[in-house]
Amino acid sequence: MKAVQINVTCGAGSTGRICVGISRALSKQNIENLIYYASGESDYPLSRKYMTRSDTKLQALKSRVFGNYGFNSAKATKRLILMLEKEKPDVVILHNLHGHNCHLEMLFEYLKQQRIKTVWVFHDCWAFTGYCPHYDMIGCDRWTDGCHSCPLKNEFSWIFDKSRSLYEKKKSLFTGLDLTVVTPSDWLRRQTKQSFLKEYPVCTIHNGIDLSVFHPTQSNFRLKHHLENSKIVLGVSYVWNDRKGLDVFLRLARDLPESHRLVLVGTNDKTDAVLPDNVISIHRTEDAASLAEIYTAADVFVNPTREENYPTVNMEAIACCTPVVTFDTGGSGEMLTPESGIIVEKNDYDALLSAILQATDGSRYKNGCIGRGQEFDEGAAYVAYAALINRLFQ
Repeated sequence: MKAVQINVTCGAGSTGRICVGISRALSKQNIENLIYYASGESDYPLSRKYMTRSDTKLQALKSRVFGNYGFNSAKATKRLILMLEKEKPDVVILHNLHGHNCHLEMLFEYLKQQRIKTVWVFHDCWAFTGYCPHYDMIGCDRWTDGCHSCPLKNEFSWIFDKSRSLYEKKKSLFTGLDLTVVTPSDWLRRQTKQSFLKEYPVCTIHNGIDLSVFHPTQSNFRLKHHLENSKIVLGVSYVWNDRKGLDVFLRLARDLPESHRLVLVGTNDKTDAVLPDNVISIHRTEDAASLAEIYTAADVFVNPTREENYPTVNMEAIACCTPVVTFDTGGSGEMLTPESGIIVEKNDYDALLSAILQATDGSRYKNGCIGRGQEFDEGAAYVAYAALINRLFQ
């Protein structure tokens, strides 16, 4: 058996790391496999790059001008198909195809013609919308019956709103496949089952984390930042904006008692310009182990996200024995148990503030995180992917 994964990256970013993890699990099952990727560089021995950096930039520009997001990159997709022709895989595992790395019509017509078994891992909602990877924050449900008049059009095109035509193209292309969909969260599985892909089998395989890195880790973080007698309220994001709840943290900086100090990780100069003086801003950590030290030092991790699939940061915090308080957004609450965190209604700020104070009062939640964190082993997720591929050929 031979498998090929297709993604924007290999080894970099969350989806790129997932690709490598799946590849290693497949190799352990003696399944021959490769990863085809478009952006960045990778030294992973089973990776093959099919797109140049300049080509990616050109396709991104075309998408912004013409609004035909997902239907550019014809030259790169021809190269990709030639690579598939050479390898003749029994199964193709798709990941993110919306990094200007694929001409959907060319790829999916090829998969249909060759009758190749296809597994598509949804890392967001893009496959069944006209444009949007996420729509929860604005409360849009146009994707349930045909996208049109996209309220986020300007994020994808300077000129045209082609959300309706792109939706119809996807709906046509993504039927008639030998397709299995995988979602990292139960929430996204339910969303998929309400879309035009509802006739396909959809299973959930939760993402995991590296428990050799994310575990209770002692450090001098409190001493270094003079927080020995403070309750640390932590937020972590790779991009800070209202989608990730930056506005919520600004309110918390005003409303939390003086005994509580906010620490935000992943900030930059732009973020610092709007943060008050009582917020500790950390632009980046040296490595994942340093991040584990900060998680461990915190009393509570707060994730006021407005759009989410299955956030890794929640798992990382719990694995470091730090309880999580989060809005009930997407799959953000799925990894929490009553003993490891608190879920509040999205945008209910008063409930969020109350939950933070509750979570930092005593050790009940920290103790409850110990067992739950051990369930997030990424190795188990990758084994589940290998088992799924094997089942497809039984």
